[in-house]
Amino acid sequence: MATVPERYWWYEKVEPLEKIWLILAFLLVVVFFSAWMLIWHVIGPQNSTGKAYRVDPAAFKAEVEQFVAKYRVGEENGRPVVEPPAGSDVYLYATRFAFYPILRLRAGERYLLHIAALDYLHGFSISNSHQWNIQLYPGYEWVLPFTPTEPGVYNVVCNEYCGIGHEMMVGKILVVER
Repeated sequence: MATVPERYWWYEKVEPLEKIWLILAFLLVVVFFSAWMLIWHVIGPQNSTGKAYRVDPAAFKAEVEQFVAKYRVGEENGRPVVEPPAGSDVYLYATRFAFYPILRLRAGERYLLHIAALDYLHGFSISNSHQWNIQLYPGYEWVLPFTPTEPGVYNVVCNEYCGIGHEMMVGKILVVER
């Protein structure tokens, strides 16, 4: 039959060998955690090292509209599809509850992606080959180097809750062969 410990068993003296093991375990956790964080910082796939700039949301929207007017090649579900030349700047904005426009890019070509939120905090996440997860704040524009590696549909999702229609906020980047 098991015995019930005394009421204040935690006041008992800890054995010296037990203290040594507790200290060693704590030090190992600290060392391995710190070492892993430093190593991962150097070799791990990090978010893009793009740049962020202050921007007027209305001016950014106008810039995106000019971009769409210049490179529009079609439409999908009411949203324009644009195909800019390889190596150019491409523009995308997030607004409740859509990413605008749909981009059609060439695999293996480098682009500069300009992205901003116009109204509320939104997320920008691509889960294909880039593993991007960026927060978009209204009034700031991210400029990220972007080279899509493989043809296919790159889904863009908002991963910051932005309201009742948040679950429907999905954008597209269509990547085609060179």
